[in-house]
This record gives sequence, C-alpha cells and structure tokens, in this order.
Amino acid sequence: MSSAAPGGTQEQGRSELGVALFLGALGILVIVQALLLPESRIARGPVGPGAVPIAVGSLLVVVAGFLAVDVWRGGRGEPEGGEDIELTGRSDWKTVAMLAAAFIANALLIEPLGWPISGAILFWGSAYALGSRHYVRDAVIALVLSVGSWYLFVLGLGTSLPVGILKGIL
Repeated sequence: MSSAAPGGTQEQGRSELGVALFLGALGILVIVQALLLPESRIARGPVGPGAVPIAVGSLLVVVAGFLAVDVWRGGRGEPEGGEDIELTGRSDWKTVAMLAAAFIANALLIEPLGWPISGAILFWGSAYALGSRHYVRDAVIALVLSVGSWYLFVLGLGTSLPVGILKGIL
C-alpha cells in the first residue's frame, strides 16, 4: 500500500485488511471443522451434516478475498454519515462499564436468585446505564420483562431457566 485513500489513513487500510484476514481465517476454520464432522448414521440422501457449514465457510473465504482485493485497489469503507451520530465523539466508557456490570451481575446472580430477579436487575441496570432515570417505572418494566421472558421460555419453549428464590411462587 503506497498511500491512504482520501479521508482515510494508512492504518485504516491495514485494519480493513485485518478484517479480510479474519473473515478468511474464520471461513477456513468453519470448512475444516465441517470436514471433521462425524458421519451421521441417520442421514438420508446425498446431503450430510457438513453441507451448510462448508457452504458458509466457502462464502466467508470468497467475501474475504473480494474485500482484500478491494482494499488493495484503494477501496476504503466510508465513515457513518448518520445525522444522529456524532462522528467526532469519543466512547462513553462509563456507560460501557455500567452495562458490563449489569451483565456480570446477571451472570453471577442467575443461579442463586433465579432468572426473574437477575433478569430484572439486568434490564433495570441496562436502562439506568443508557440514561433512564425513572427508577420505579423502570423497575416495574424490568420485572414484567424478566418474569414474562421466564414464562415464555419455560411454558412456550419448554426450556428450563433457573427460578431461584421464587421456587414455588412461579
């Protein structure tokens, strides 16, 4: 690469080549893993369990090749031009940290407290981190969402989610 495209830097070109390399490596990994799948004893017909992963992996490799050729020819991705996005703004690490804390709290509390309560903490914490300051309303909505999603999974999908301390109540 001799020079950067207008409006971009040479580092941006290298990062886009990194994306192409990642896609190619992912495609090769998918193909290799699909070829290592054991033969199914119940498979009928010419299509085995590896057909779809091989097709997806092949498409990933092809897309990676096209992206790499485009970047080598000087093509660059354009910055987001949305009117509601501040392109010069920095990342809000406080919000990211609060969202991460809500997810970590959910992961740590899901077994002892159960999904209905840990999910409510996750939903409420996410709303708080993203700027909502209607504490009571958000708590009610979070409880309705978590209990509703628990019932959806347990009754609608037949999947068991931990109920925790609400065992016998739900």
